[in-house]
Amino acid sequence: MNADSIFATPITRRLNLKYPIFQAGMGFVAHAELASAVSNAGGLGCIGSGSMSARELSEQIQRCRDLTDRPFAVDILFAEVKADKNNPTVVRYASNVQKLIDITFEERIPVIVSGLGNPAGIVPQARKQGVVVMSLCGNVKQARRLEASGVDVIIAQGHEAGGHTGRIGTMTLVPQIVDAVRVPVLAAGGLADGRGLLAALALGAEGVWMGSRFVASIEAYAHSNYKNKIVEIDEEGTTITRCHSGKPCRLIRNKFTESWVGREAEIKPFPIQSVEYGFPLAEKARYEGKVEEGGMACGQSAGLINSIKPAGQIVRDVMVEAQAALEERFLAVRKSKAA
Repeated sequence: MNADSIFATPITRRLNLKYPIFQAGMGFVAHAELASAVSNAGGLGCIGSGSMSARELSEQIQRCRDLTDRPFAVDILFAEVKADKNNPTVVRYASNVQKLIDITFEERIPVIVSGLGNPAGIVPQARKQGVVVMSLCGNVKQARRLEASGVDVIIAQGHEAGGHTGRIGTMTLVPQIVDAVRVPVLAAGGLADGRGLLAALALGAEGVWMGSRFVASIEAYAHSNYKNKIVEIDEEGTTITRCHSGKPCRLIRNKFTESWVGREAEIKPFPIQSVEYGFPLAEKARYEGKVEEGGMACGQSAGLINSIKPAGQIVRDVMVEAQAALEERFLAVRKSKAA
């Protein structure tokens, strides 16, 4: 059997992808090297602009284009939204967010992802330029609202996911959102291998949005101590806390997260908490390798991650695993019945 055709979905055909594997646009770690490696392997790589300035994003886009001629995406955090008092129907974003948006459109990036917040304000321009807009959500209500705002693809992210996450588990969330909307759905949360891809497709998703598995890759822009920590911990090695940004976020449990236990009342609202504590300390943990001093996003799929691999190899391994699971669990049963 040919995995290229068996696992092709409408969204892979629309974006001219070989495989239905989408790399999450993780802030801090998803730079050009990771995005290009995933795209070169047949998936969709994504640059995470959440911790970047406009100049840095522009540099990363140029670097990614030097490394691949395949499509890739840019993830933007749309959380800081300001309404136009003179025209309530017009959505305006905070200054730096708007600069990131402008650069992404100017560079003609084919896919823009909203890792946080509603990207409704960019939909009209995206329509004009033929840009696909994707957005993460954690419940059916959010999915319906995003679809109504014109989002092209919904990423249904379950409670198991690393980083900012919701309260509903992936296995129950994905099929409910698939039933609730007409646009394509990607599955996220707790997915790190081919069995997860096969399960996601069975639930009605058209691909998987994977984050933690790609943090533990050679190309991820992160200190080896952070990557090794993902390999070391099991499925219970993470915790959900607001101490990183002011919003619920799944992080590797360490001295930083434990220091806020019992002090939740002191946590400031988003984005103040992230500016004063989260981002500066996360840089120490993720870039300098001081893994007890700051927040390190990671999902419960850590229990499935046993090594650090090249990102392209991860993509290929997931596809091999998915095909093997399909043959062993389903096609073998069909063959035995036929016999």
